[in-house]
Amino acid sequence: MENKLHDYRKSYEKSSLIRENLDENPIQQFRTWFYDVEKSGGLDEANAMTVSTIGEDGFPKSRVVLLKSYDENGFVFYTNYESEKGKALLNNPHTCLSFFWPNTERQVIIKGKAEKVSEDVSNNYFASRPKGSQLGALVSNQSSVIKNRKVLEDELEALEKKYANEEVPRPENWGGFLVRPESIEFWQGRPNRLHDRFKFTKSDSEYDWKIERLAP
Repeated sequence: MENKLHDYRKSYEKSSLIRENLDENPIQQFRTWFYDVEKSGGLDEANAMTVSTIGEDGFPKSRVVLLKSYDENGFVFYTNYESEKGKALLNNPHTCLSFFWPNTERQVIIKGKAEKVSEDVSNNYFASRPKGSQLGALVSNQSSVIKNRKVLEDELEALEKKYANEEVPRPENWGGFLVRPESIEFWQGRPNRLHDRFKFTKSDSEYDWKIERLAP
């Protein structure tokens, strides 16, 4: 049977977004929306976001990762620096982060440049992870070709024995990226596809942002 995707329709009616209700600081606006998502429930990982990069092959690629912190400097996530996305960001730091929160009918799209966080920041976050996750970072040569899953399981078993009574060291090729935003767009679903969109663009001043309403 033909799957008629053009029949998949939803009317977005939960909220609206007007200029008067926008915070002048997009980071604070993001914080407000993030808390709204958590309070509304029905979403397992509010911090799940799509990271888009341009690879060495010239193609864009997007994947979902977890936001681990954010502040006035930008948005931080962690990965293997030798993974496909790690190499892509080190070669071309221009990236896009996007959040889709269906329970509030909202999206946030962030364009910016990625840079490595300090070793201290990466060390502190790595130390906070469960031991299983720490060992997973050691086991996985992320994005590389492997023969089968048993390769991973055998390596994990060996490392579990090795570090049974020891702290797990952070791999040198594993750490955080900070994405410093240059633009942040807030999208609120509205009826009849007349969605509300506001874009914050960084001005010459470090803390000033230009705010524009965009057509849906």
